[in-house]
Amino acid sequence: MVDHKDAHVMFLSEEASEAEVIRSKTTHSHLHHKGGEVGSGKAALDSKYLHSVINTVNESKEILILGPGSVKLELINDAHHHDAKIAEKIVGVETVEHPTDKEILVYARKFFYKVDQML
Repeated sequence: MVDHKDAHVMFLSEEASEAEVIRSKTTHSHLHHKGGEVGSGKAALDSKYLHSVINTVNESKEILILGPGSVKLELINDAHHHDAKIAEKIVGVETVEHPTDKEILVYARKFFYKVDQML
């Protein structure tokens, strides 16, 4: 699960799972966009944070990206731009609103079970 503050990376096998949390070094305060001004009114995402997330999953065979908002797409774009081999491993992208690690694990197991059944 990835958002603008941290990423909960879960590594799954049939027998076990383990988790790692990667935190962004930037603080994101809420920005207000005033009418008639240039810019989106959104804080820029920390590119080092995205690289850290991508590097953490570089040994994975399949990658499922979960999370709220647009950060999932920014992560995918970063993967395509910086490491196409990792980008090819992304098998799914799902919008979920801040699940717990246990909920992520259940969601991922169901997702990959369905993927395995299709193969």
